[in-house]
This record gives sequence, C-alpha cells and structure tokens, in this order.
Amino acid sequence: MSAFNQINDAVSKTVNAGIDTLASSVAQAQIQHAPFVRGFTDLCANGWQQGWHERNGGNLSYRLTPEEADTVRASLSDPSAPWVVLDFSEPTLAGEFFLVTGAGCYIQNIPNDPLSNIGIVEVNENGSAYRVVWGLAGRQPTSELPTHLMVHAIRSSATKGACRVIYHAHPRNVIAMTAVEPLDARTFTRALWKAMTECIIAFPEGVGVVPWMVPGGRTIAQASAEQMKHFAAVVWAQHGLFASGPTFDETFGLMQTIEKAADIYGRARMMNGGSNDFLNTISDEGLAQIADELGLDANRDFLDL
Repeated sequence: MSAFNQINDAVSKTVNAGIDTLASSVAQAQIQHAPFVRGFTDLCANGWQQGWHERNGGNLSYRLTPEEADTVRASLSDPSAPWVVLDFSEPTLAGEFFLVTGAGCYIQNIPNDPLSNIGIVEVNENGSAYRVVWGLAGRQPTSELPTHLMVHAIRSSATKGACRVIYHAHPRNVIAMTAVEPLDARTFTRALWKAMTECIIAFPEGVGVVPWMVPGGRTIAQASAEQMKHFAAVVWAQHGLFASGPTFDETFGLMQTIEKAADIYGRARMMNGGSNDFLNTISDEGLAQIADELGLDANRDFLDL
C-alpha cells in the first residue's frame, strides 16, 4: 500500500470512528429526552421535593410500552451486554424493557444527570435474567430490582397490563404509623380511609402491609408481590411505601394521598392525647355511600356494616 493510501485509510478510519461516536451520542440523547424518561425524572424530582428520599433511599421502575421499546431499541448502547441471572423466573416479563434507578443513586441527582443514575434493562426470553442496555454508567440497577420485577408481573396481571410504574419511597408519616398501628391491611386501611374523604376514592381496594424484613431480598419481594395481588400500594413497616399505577402521575398521586392521610391521622392522634378514639370521623356507612355514589369497587371486607 502506498503512503498516500495508508494516510487515506487512516483518515477514513478516524472519520468513521468520529461518525460512530457522534451517532452514539445522538442516540443516547434521543433516549435521554424521550417523554417516558422525562416523566420518570420528573417523578424523582417531585419525590425529592416532598422529602421522601433521604440519602440514596427509594427507587423507581417503569415498564416500557412496545412502541417505546421500538423507539429506543436501535439506539441501545450495549445490545451485547452480559445477562445477570435472577434467582426466580417471571415468564410474563420475557422480552420486556424497564427503565430503573441505579443502586446507590441519590434521587435528587437523577433530573440533572439521568445517564449516570438511571438505565434501561432488558429481560431475557424466559424472564430469568436481565441485562443493562442503556445508562447507569457502570452502576448496577437498584438492589430491589427483583422486588420490582415480581411486583410488575403481579400488577400487570391484576390490571390487564395497565400498570407500568412501581415506586418505592420513604414517606415519614406512613413509616411513623407502622410504629403505632397493628401491621394488618384492614386496620391500616380503615385508619387512612377515615382520616380523609379522598382516600377511599384513591385506593378503594385498601392498602397492603408487610411486616419488617431485610430489604432487597427474595423474602420481601415475595411478600410484597403477594400483597400486590390485591392492593395497588403496600406499606413496608419501618421502611416506607410501595405504590403502583398506570402512569407516573397516578402513581405519585397515590403515594401522596396515602402519606397525606397518614399525616392527618398522626396529627389527630396527637391532638387527641395519643388516642385514636376520635370525636368525629367518617362512618363506615359514609364510606360505603361514597363508594356507591361514585361507582367504586370498594373493599367491603374492610367496612363494619
């Protein structure tokens, strides 16, 4: 090869490498500015402003729609990334893509630097492993990813595919309630329903409760998934709240409603000398009337009628 051809070949390789790098950067930016990513980061910002995410507390996941998956598939940063084997299999999630927070990430940093703190994971063809295909910048997905995946499978089935968001945060008043209330769904739900009229509208099925367990493992994942067969939100004793929904707004609104009701309940108890024997509250008949007039499928097992 002549010197001219060698120079020409070197220049071509450099130019092509530059084009590939530029194309990759554009693809990364396209994903980063996709509407579902903006919705994800907005929820994180709102949760941080509420004070629900101390240090690296809390996590979020979103199951992409088929159309969203198609728009990003060609732009994924590492389609040959290694698979990470799960200790369970969820065949109903086979081939799904999830946008998730990273392990150890601080929620307040996500809106300003999403590429380093969140990422997209792909589930394999039999739902037994995942791989990171965009983002996270060398970081692993949240340690509670197994819980998220189990709960996604349950809530997707329970809602005929409508549920796409799973949100875990540490709202202080809900956590405080777990110190003074019996840890059963009926008692917890009734306290919240009777604290504020909007509650039976926002979560007519009630809320589930899981006793304290070490987070991030299979045991708490299974316990949460079992509760979420029946409830869109589950309280974790001394830890926080898991909420689910079809959109970011609805999921955030559910958590916000539960936390506000817990705040009102706690304030009322303090005003009442620590007792929950209140002078005024919403009667069970009143709760049933709300459900009847609004056509809600309320959990009648939680009412004394």
